[in-house]
Amino acid sequence: MTQFAYPFRIDDSGRSAGAGEDAHVRQLIEQLLFTEPGERVNRPDFGAGLRRLLFSGNSPEVASATEYLVQGALQRFLGDRVQVEAVQVSCNEERLEVTVKYRVLRTREARVEQFVQPAVKP
Repeated sequence: MTQFAYPFRIDDSGRSAGAGEDAHVRQLIEQLLFTEPGERVNRPDFGAGLRRLLFSGNSPEVASATEYLVQGALQRFLGDRVQVEAVQVSCNEERLEVTVKYRVLRTREARVEQFVQPAVKP
């Protein structure tokens, strides 16, 4: 079954662009990680809010807290689709990198994906 692509767009045939199962699950994770809590009107608790962590400094404590935040959000909102096996976070002055190792529950396929949030330029 094809799902809508994220971000939503129109493909070359003039229809809504689609995404396969693997791409769709990755896009769901990306949406969760970079959505701020309170950003969605009907789901104010949805999101991990990683954008705000770009300016919180680079320390082992922040990385550890971010890993906990990401793992909790993934289990809460996508626990029916993925089994999270590991989360690794690294941050520097310019970007935040989150690596998620997970297994898609429907196919039992293991995946490792990296999500990067560059610093917002004024």
